[in-house]
Amino acid sequence: MNTLSALDKIRAKVFADRHALKRELDQHHSGRTTVLTNGCFDLIHRGHILTLTGARSQGDLLIVALNTDESVRKLKGPTRPVTSQEDRAFVMAALACVDYVTFFGEETPVETIRILAPRVHVKGGDYKPEDLPEREIVLSLGGRLVVLPFEQGYSTTAILEKSK
Repeated sequence: MNTLSALDKIRAKVFADRHALKRELDQHHSGRTTVLTNGCFDLIHRGHILTLTGARSQGDLLIVALNTDESVRKLKGPTRPVTSQEDRAFVMAALACVDYVTFFGEETPVETIRILAPRVHVKGGDYKPEDLPEREIVLSLGGRLVVLPFEQGYSTTAILEKSK
């Protein structure tokens, strides 16, 4: 019988070490279609939920790679993130559509993709697949790249601007 509390189950979905997550996937989820998406996910909003549920629909397991606090500051400026990586991971792991959460501090998720080798890599937004730096690693590992439609009007930056 599983004696983990609800909070322990949420915490168990978060892997600070990407290699440990890879071992978990290999040991318990071999043969399942893994999907990876990534981002800051600073303040969860409708656009994020649309991306996450769309990503989850692409396979059996959804892994979210979160930018570390340091990498968010590099991307978004010194006032970001609004919430810490630990808090962002906890909220993300509590979502029913998310199976696992990990972190990356690099500029792009290329190394995370190399380590986890997802079958599908999903990006939300107005990207073109051919312009994504992770495109080559995804394809070289036999995966597929999916770009979901961007939901206009939903961004953390816009929410923060509106609140001023």
